[in-house]
Amino acid sequence: MHITMIGSGYVGLVSGACFADFGHDVTCVDLNEKKIEALKNGQIPIFEPGLDALVADNAKAGRLTFTTDLAPAVAKADVVFIGVGTPSRRGDGHADLSYVYAAAADIARAVQGFTVVVTKSTVPVGTGDEVERIIRETNPAADVVVVSNPEFLREGAAIDDFKRPDRIVVGLEDERAREVMTEVYRPLYLNQAPLMFTGRRTAELIKYAGNAFLAMKITFINEMADLCERTGADVQDVARGIGLDGRIGSKFLNAGPGYGGSCFPKDTLALVKTGQDYDSPLRLVEATVEVNDRRKRAMGRKVIAAAGGNVRGKTVGILGLTFKPNTDDMRDAPSIAIIQALQDAGATIRAYDPEGIEMSKAVIQNVEYATDAYDVAQGADVLVLVTEWNAFRSLDLERVKAAMNTPVLVDLRNVYRQKEVEAAGFTYHSVGRPVAHEHVDAVAAAE
Repeated sequence: MHITMIGSGYVGLVSGACFADFGHDVTCVDLNEKKIEALKNGQIPIFEPGLDALVADNAKAGRLTFTTDLAPAVAKADVVFIGVGTPSRRGDGHADLSYVYAAAADIARAVQGFTVVVTKSTVPVGTGDEVERIIRETNPAADVVVVSNPEFLREGAAIDDFKRPDRIVVGLEDERAREVMTEVYRPLYLNQAPLMFTGRRTAELIKYAGNAFLAMKITFINEMADLCERTGADVQDVARGIGLDGRIGSKFLNAGPGYGGSCFPKDTLALVKTGQDYDSPLRLVEATVEVNDRRKRAMGRKVIAAAGGNVRGKTVGILGLTFKPNTDDMRDAPSIAIIQALQDAGATIRAYDPEGIEMSKAVIQNVEYATDAYDVAQGADVLVLVTEWNAFRSLDLERVKAAMNTPVLVDLRNVYRQKEVEAAGFTYHSVGRPVAHEHVDAVAAAE
């Protein structure tokens, strides 16, 4: 089957490479000539474990090609996926669909014969209707069916997520597309991956509802962490205690500095705007967005408090910049707001991330970048673990302490055990866990 992927960013490139690995003939199209030339030379513009080898293997086999020339790629396609970006629109927070609509018009001008056009990008409910209208208006003779097929890829685990999905959602209004989409995903369907067919608008909303629910879980456990700190409870035990309930589940119950990345921030905001547009406000999602935004900067204040209430003239070492490990993605990363709060308070920042340094330079200014975790600790007054890369999980604490001016560790991911860190001579602060010698018994205080 001939598949054309419009957009060679994170979603388009991962999806295209995986489809090629299934045996389909895939052409990835992008208007960025430098990106396409780099891909032709085997240079991957994003960091995703295993993606470089997957692209190289399928390009060598002739199943995966790259081009800036959209028309011939669309003309030969049985299925055209739209995998372009849908960032938050400046000013109002709505999803910016200009790239999606531009792709739809370009497809309409180039399409030949019966073609299924699939929105793979995350788009608000009703976008498929508009894509169909644009295609019909641009080319009334086009024999096209528009389908919604949202992606559910986690950065850092995207290839495994694509090849071993917990569900494949396909939204359509024309039954001719059912057979085509079944064939596209046949390798997974044979492995009994659930292929769920719905209405197009339903499929669009499933994506947003799923991301919003996960964002609410993260925000809920973060607020519970604050309550645990005030009461002397342990948020990790609370999370395990509620996560063992099958109705709740243990995933996304790790307290930390707030969610970031390419999906949760923009998707929750877009869903809020959709609810407002349809006069059906989503109060829980609105609160989630507000609480998460506040939390990131609050973590900066937490670091300042750990440093004795003043970081002016002090050096703060930051371990991890990306919003999560195993990616170089800096979009809405908690580190950005944390570092800004510390810089506003007069701190000097030294930072290290295994993959995100180059990306961070575009969004964070006046930061000294180190070569590894121990270089970050050199001369630091406070060390802050922001992103839980594996490289930071088993540091030589004696070596870290020897490098620092004052041994203060703020662990925003609860990676370390308090007793072990304190035994190494550190003052240790974590998230949602009781601090030794500072536990306040609420009953005793009341007496």
